[in-house]
Amino acid sequence: MNFIDAYSWEHIRFLLMGLGITLKVSIVAIVLSFIAGCLLGIVRYTKLIGVSQLAALFVETIRNLPLLLIIFFTYFALPEIGVKLSVESAAIAALTVFEAAMISEIVRSGLNSIDKGQIEAARSSGLTYIQTLRYIVLPQALRRMVPPMVSQFISLLKDTSLAVVISLAELMHNAQIINGQDANFVIPILLLTAVMYFAVNYSLSLVARRLEARQA
Repeated sequence: MNFIDAYSWEHIRFLLMGLGITLKVSIVAIVLSFIAGCLLGIVRYTKLIGVSQLAALFVETIRNLPLLLIIFFTYFALPEIGVKLSVESAAIAALTVFEAAMISEIVRSGLNSIDKGQIEAARSSGLTYIQTLRYIVLPQALRRMVPPMVSQFISLLKDTSLAVVISLAELMHNAQIINGQDANFVIPILLLTAVMYFAVNYSLSLVARRLEARQA
C-alpha cells in the first residue's frame, strides 16, 4: 500500500471530478424521477380506467428488472432503433426510469395511507375529486413520503456507480483508472472513494432522520 503517492493532489482532484459527475447525474435523475414517479403514483392511485393499468404494467415491469440491464438497454439497444444517447444521458435516462418506478410506489402508498374518512368528508362538503386530491390528500401524503423518498434518493446516488459499465466518468470509474496505474493504490483509493460516498450519503441520511423526527 502506498498512501502518500495514492493521495497526491492529482489523484484527489481526479476523484473529485468523478464525484462531481456522480452528483450531477444523481441530481438530474432525482428531479426527473421525482416528477415522473409522482405522476405515475397519482395515476395509479386515481385508478383511471386503462391509464392506471398501463402505469401499473410499466411500474411492475421496471421494478422487476435489474438496473444494470436498463443501463445496457439505454446505451446499447436504443441506438439500434435510432435513439443514440451520450454516456451521461444514457445513465440519467436509465436511472430516471428505474427510480421513477420505485418512487411511484412510495407516492401511491403515501396517498393510500390517508384516512378515507377525510376524503369522504371533503367530497360531502362540496369539493371535487381533483380539489380533494390537491388540498386534502396530497399535502398530508407528501409529508409522509419525504423520509422514504430521501432513502430512495440515497440509493439512486449509490446506483450511479453501476454506470461504470458504460464508462461514465463518475467516481468509481475514476477510482478504477487510478487503481490501474499501480496495484499499491488499490486499498488507499478505494478507502478514499468509500469516504466520499459515505460523506454524501450520510448527509442525506441525516436529512431523512430529521424529517422523520419532525413528523413523530
